Amino acid sequence: MTQQIQIQNASLKFRIYRNRAPALKEAVIGLLTGKRDKDAVTEFDALKKINLTIRAGDRLGVIGLNGAGKSTMLKMIVGIYPPHQGRVLVQGKITPLIELGTGFDFELSGRENIYLNGALLGRSYQQMRQLEAKIIEFSELEEFIDLPIKYYSSGMHGRLAFSIGAIVEPEILLVDEIFATGDAHFVQKATDRMRHLFNSSGITLLVSHNLHQISDLCNRVIVMHKGEIVGDGPPAEMINYYVNDVAHLLKPAAAAAVAPPIEPQLLAK
Repeated sequence: MTQQIQIQNASLKFRIYRNRAPALKEAVIGLLTGKRDKDAVTEFDALKKINLTIRAGDRLGVIGLNGAGKSTMLKMIVGIYPPHQGRVLVQGKITPLIELGTGFDFELSGRENIYLNGALLGRSYQQMRQLEAKIIEFSELEEFIDLPIKYYSSGMHGRLAFSIGAIVEPEILLVDEIFATGDAHFVQKATDRMRHLFNSSGITLLVSHNLHQISDLCNRVIVMHKGEIVGDGPPAEMINYYVNDVAHLLKPAAAAAVAPPIEPQLLAK
């Protein structure tokens, strides 16, 4: 089966609760009278009428300012956030490297968390049994794997989470910022593994603020702004559009931090 992702006219709304914990008196009066504070809940458009087709061979970079909807779109593709309007069609099995380690139970050992996290990624117990030794070896946590992870350092958490997520050869790979936790040796090892996954997967989507990574790893880039796709094309063209036409909307100092100058020769592919 040829991998493909189609997002058709998809929109997504989020609710903001102004008063998450109303006083007991206010809550009881509201229930008895049927009156609700109209300003207590507001909605905003996280994604607006997204139309996007991603085909086998695409290495798609997703760039934009904070809050543009980049990570939200990846979570919509995975199915974490179903669209309120439109639809998302996926051909192929998704491997999401998004918020690694979110499902860890800190009272369980590293070995037990391998199976727990694997289940959250949609893998069976039998699959994880086959992958367990490879995950432990890659993480370099053999001495600590049966220790409750509440005793792990943040770097050890990151190594275990990355190893669980990145050990399988993916059909469709979704990455929200490349792994960058731990010592220099493991960061390089993880970067090499990511490059291998990018090359071997049918489709890759990468959300990153590192424009050099986007230029180096992607053959297509979309620019998102305020929940919409405002640009779609070759990496050099889209990065220059983002730097010159989107990032400048920030204050000058912030824009410089988000979009540092890029040498044209670095973008040429």
